[in-house]
Amino acid sequence: MRAFIVDDDKTVAGITTGLLKAGDIESDVADFNGDIITQLRAGTYDVVLMDIMMPNVDGIELCRQIKSDSAFDAVKVVIVSGKAYDFDKRRAKQVGANGYITKPLNPVRFAEDIRAIVEASFSVTYWGVRGTLPVPGKNSIRYGGNTSCVTMAFPNDRTLVFDAGTGIKALSDSIMKNHGGKMSAHLFISHPHWDHINAFPFFAPFFVPGNKFEVIGAKHGDRTMEDLLSAQMDDVFFPILVTDMGASITFRNIGEETITIDDDIVVDTMLLSHPGNCLGYRVTFGGKSICYVTDNELYTPESGFQNLPYEAKLIDFIKGADILITDTTYFDEDYPKHINWGHSAVGRVVEIAAAAEVKSLHLFHHDPDQSDDDIDRKLSVARDAMTGLSSNTLVEAPKEGATYTP
Repeated sequence: MRAFIVDDDKTVAGITTGLLKAGDIESDVADFNGDIITQLRAGTYDVVLMDIMMPNVDGIELCRQIKSDSAFDAVKVVIVSGKAYDFDKRRAKQVGANGYITKPLNPVRFAEDIRAIVEASFSVTYWGVRGTLPVPGKNSIRYGGNTSCVTMAFPNDRTLVFDAGTGIKALSDSIMKNHGGKMSAHLFISHPHWDHINAFPFFAPFFVPGNKFEVIGAKHGDRTMEDLLSAQMDDVFFPILVTDMGASITFRNIGEETITIDDDIVVDTMLLSHPGNCLGYRVTFGGKSICYVTDNELYTPESGFQNLPYEAKLIDFIKGADILITDTTYFDEDYPKHINWGHSAVGRVVEIAAAAEVKSLHLFHHDPDQSDDDIDRKLSVARDAMTGLSSNTLVEAPKEGATYTP
C-alpha cells in the first residue's frame, strides 16, 4: 500500500510518514512548490491523506478535484485534520472523501485505520462471551466470565455495539482509557433479558457530554426499547436515571427490517427462536458479512418442537456469512434437560452453519456452569462434528478481548 501525504506542516508530515511506515505503508510527501495534482499523477497511490487548512490549497476543494477525475477512481481520499467539527466532516463526505481522521493522530491505530479505509474492512471484538450470568473466578480466566457484548469497528472511527451485558463494562474501560471517553455509536440490543442489558448503566461514555448514541432493538407489546432500558434504572433499583446521563441518547424500535448506516453499513434483522422478541443481526460492509445470532433455540427432531420453515429462513438469513456468532450454550447430551429454554446445543448449531455454508462459526453464549476446560471440549466437539459433515466452515470459540477480521 502506498500513500500520498498533503500537509504543509513538515513536522506533521514527518510523523505521518513514520506512523504509516510502522504499519507497512510506504508514502511520499507533496511538494508545495509544485502542482499537487501533477505530483499525484506522477505516482501510483492507493490513498491520499490531506489536511484542510493549507496555504494556497483548500483540502476540501482538492478532494473534490481528485474525486471528479476518473484517473483517480481507484484512489481513496482521507482528510486528516485538526478540525473536529461535524460541519467539516459533512463537507468532506459531500465531496467524496472516503474517511476523516482528527488530529492529534493515534499512533497505535493510525496505520490500521488507514488500511481499513482503503480496504473497506471491518472487525469484530468480543467483550463478553457468556450467557445467563457473569462467572468470575479461576474457571473462567481464559475465555472470560462476562456476559454478552460484542463490537464491530468500521473505518472512520464508527462502531456498532451488540448487547449490554457485563462485557460492556470492559468496553467502557477501554474507551475511557484509550479515547478519553469520547465515543459515538449505535447500540443494538438483541432482547431485554438481564444478561444482555444489566450493565447498560455502567457504560461510562453514556455520561460524557458530546457523545451520541442510538439504542436500537425490538419493543415488547406496548413497552418500547426506551421503556425497557429505563425501567431497570428506575430510582428504586438504581441511583441515576437514563435522563441524567450526559450524552445524547436516542432510542429506535425495530422489527424484521433493513437498516442502512452512513450509506455503506447494512444491518438486516430477523426474529429468533427465543422467549419474547429477540432479534438476530446480519451486518454487511465492503462485501463482507458478520451475523450476530443470540439467543436462539434450534430444536432437535427428538424434542417434538422442530420448526423446519423457521430453520430454512434462518439458513437463508446467515447464508454465506463470513462470521456467524451464535448461541451454542449446551452440549448435545445436556440439551434434553433444557428444551424450551431458548438456547441451542453444539450438534444443531454445526448442522445449520454447515448448511448455510458460513465461512467461520464462532461459539458464543456459554452456560455459566461451563468452565474454560468445558469450552475447550465444546470447541473440539464442534470441530469434529463439522469435519464429519465434510464442511469447510472454520470453528472458533472466541475469548474476551479477541478481535477477528472477516
